[in-house]
Amino acid sequence: MTTPINNRYEFVLLYDVENGNPNGDPDAGNMPRIDPETGHGIVTDVCLKRKIRNYVELVYEDALGMKIYVKENIPLNAQHETAYVATGTPVPSTKDEAKAVRNNVQKIQELRQWMCANFYDIRTFGAVMNTDVPAGIVHGPVQINFSRSIDPVSQLEASITRVTVTRQDEDKTTEMGRKHYVPYGLYRAEGYVSAKLANSSSKGTGFSEDDLNLLWDALINMFEHDHSAARGKMATRKLIVFKHESDLGNAPSHLLFDLVKVTRKPDAMPPRSFSDYEVVINKDGLPENVELITKI
Repeated sequence: MTTPINNRYEFVLLYDVENGNPNGDPDAGNMPRIDPETGHGIVTDVCLKRKIRNYVELVYEDALGMKIYVKENIPLNAQHETAYVATGTPVPSTKDEAKAVRNNVQKIQELRQWMCANFYDIRTFGAVMNTDVPAGIVHGPVQINFSRSIDPVSQLEASITRVTVTRQDEDKTTEMGRKHYVPYGLYRAEGYVSAKLANSSSKGTGFSEDDLNLLWDALINMFEHDHSAARGKMATRKLIVFKHESDLGNAPSHLLFDLVKVTRKPDAMPPRSFSDYEVVINKDGLPENVELITKI
């Protein structure tokens, strides 16, 4: 039997990239994402969630209770159908049949609970499964904000050549290409873990202590198994966790985040490594009934 989480958590994640593209923007030719007003680098929440999903799948290989819902080349409705088969529910083939399932509170809750129990990313991040094969709506207990670089980053691109061509009839011997990258950037992400959303009798997902420990492991190690020529050198540098004494929490999250200050050293311009920064945690400002845990 899994142990439910009984505490609220917040966390600050610091990770960096060296000569790589941490999160390309398809609307900008896959250039690294930036805030156009400040020049700070941006990495979306779904980018980090994808890396967490990939890590869990790599470690558990779809073991019982540890499947991944959002997977490449697998339609979401196909995932929902596994819940229908497991619960002995006929798969709807018309809009009216799908509507009838949605309106059946007991049945939709049964399907929802099965999906939470079997898919790690659903009971962690939640999912809107209100498709034409409905399986409920889940508000996940773990949420992550967009990452933002500590300093502005440079969007650079390098011209590259390939010594072979694509098509046999082409009258050339090489092909040109471009590679987008950031010379260096230290990024900060902030996240939340709600014990109430994990354990609520009506909305809970069953997110457990084991799931939480796996989340910490994934945040620490997700870049170690995600190396590629495009992403360059990426690594988790710090994972700072705030553990509340209660499930509702004992202090506002923004006040806890403000306790972690990351500043560039005066002589490091431009910054080119993690050692060019200083991370200071104001432990004296830590509220009562909130524990500070440094994972890395």
